[in-house]
Amino acid sequence: MASCSSLLSEDQFHCSICLDVFTDPVSILCGHNFCKACITKYWDNCDLCQCPMCKMTFDKRPDLYVNTFISEMAAQFRKSEPLTQATISRDLRPTKPEVSCDICTGTKLKALKSCLVCLASYCETHLEPHQRVAAWKKHKLIDPVKNLEDRMCQKHEKLLELFCRKDRTFVCVMCMRTDHKTHGFITLEKAYEQRKIMLGQMMDEMKQMMEERSWKIQEIKLSVETSKTDAKKEISDSIQVFKALVRSIERSQAELIEVIEEKQKAAEKQAEGLIQDLEQEITELKRRSIELEQLSHTDDHHHLLQSFPSLSTPPHTKDWSEISVHSGLSVGAVRRAVSQLEETLNKEMEKLPEVKLKRIQQYAVDVILDPDTACHQLILTEDGKQARHEEIEQDLPDNPERFDYCARVLGKQGFSSGRFYYEVQVEGKTGWILGVVRESINRKGRIIPSPNNGYWTIWLRTGGVYEARTGPDVLLSLRQKPQKVGVFVDYEEGLVSFSDVEARSHIYSFTGCTFTEKLYPLFSPGLIYGGTNSAPLIITPVTH
Repeated sequence: MASCSSLLSEDQFHCSICLDVFTDPVSILCGHNFCKACITKYWDNCDLCQCPMCKMTFDKRPDLYVNTFISEMAAQFRKSEPLTQATISRDLRPTKPEVSCDICTGTKLKALKSCLVCLASYCETHLEPHQRVAAWKKHKLIDPVKNLEDRMCQKHEKLLELFCRKDRTFVCVMCMRTDHKTHGFITLEKAYEQRKIMLGQMMDEMKQMMEERSWKIQEIKLSVETSKTDAKKEISDSIQVFKALVRSIERSQAELIEVIEEKQKAAEKQAEGLIQDLEQEITELKRRSIELEQLSHTDDHHHLLQSFPSLSTPPHTKDWSEISVHSGLSVGAVRRAVSQLEETLNKEMEKLPEVKLKRIQQYAVDVILDPDTACHQLILTEDGKQARHEEIEQDLPDNPERFDYCARVLGKQGFSSGRFYYEVQVEGKTGWILGVVRESINRKGRIIPSPNNGYWTIWLRTGGVYEARTGPDVLLSLRQKPQKVGVFVDYEEGLVSFSDVEARSHIYSFTGCTFTEKLYPLFSPGLIYGGTNSAPLIITPVTH
């Protein structure tokens, strides 16, 4: 049901009599729909039984049956009914006072009309003479109102049937001839019609103001949803980047621990071998020490002299003074691990500009060069997508919008809100200027681009030097020569950003700008310089 109601307009669910959403909607023979109570009351107060919309007349009052389908649709629509002129009118609509018949005795019936001549209100029964008697038919009947005496002039006891334009008050015919003699007058009907027109105009203005604000609400809501989507995408991209970083850190940590453990095992194995050699030498030295001890206690001169030469030569041992045990793990290993981690970090972080570029490419616009702004020495293609410089000037009218000295041209469309993005091929060029400018820039004579002069641009000048025209200019250090440049503008954020499309890298951004005028894309292919800079600037389609 909700999907059906979204396809139908609001007016289809409002009664044309009460201007409210249908309550017990009924369909009459001509096909128009009304609230049952509204059409019943309308016919009760009319001489003829006819449709309020198309005026089709019925000889007999039709039987009324509730249209269940429209009733269900209206009930569904009422649940999601937005704040509209109809709902405001319904909420602010004054309730009509109950007026009783002045003629009835006993139980007074509800008055159907009030007579401004008789100064009395009549129910349907007592109103009958006003509809039958010729003299009474001329009386002025209105919807029933209380206090009819307030419509009489207290001074002359005449009907207040005129409106004094000067004093802005009701008067009778006697007032017109006396106190208000020199004033201008109109009938109450005329004053009523004039005020109705004024009320209509005021209501139209209010309706337009409400519609504008409703659209602004939708715009803000859409902006919030877009921002929410962008935030989710950015969070998702950031999570992927940092997950990769965490994986890299964990991998580097595991590798480093493995290296440390392997070198520790090798050191332990080396130590075991050395300890074994030392223990063997200690055993040999102990044995020799015992032999020397025994020889030192002998009294046999012949035995001591005979044994001494073999025992005086020390057993074979190593020189242990230079031998040590270490794992071989130095600070260099940790440094190498951290260096690898840093390299991985840089690679992952380099992906962020690519993520950002993909996001801003969704604001791509179709930029076409404006020939009325092109310098006399610029040649534009018929599709308005390419511009190149020629040394021979063309015979073109010198209109106020045209650059007359600098080889520049603007895009046709200006932007005074929101975000926009476009890409320009600069391949093969040795000089160019790209960016945006405000509408009121000076286009005659030599102009030095800078934000103070209404220019937010970067350029490639002679010698292969890239600079941001910030006044003074800022030198840009680029890893490689851009072949295609992306230009992104966020009007409300005061941002003009340039990207190397193919390298997926950031070039430069103007931030914190204050824009108060329309911004136009600016292009300058630079001078041809004898053919060295003859390649054109080309506005290319954006590929997401």
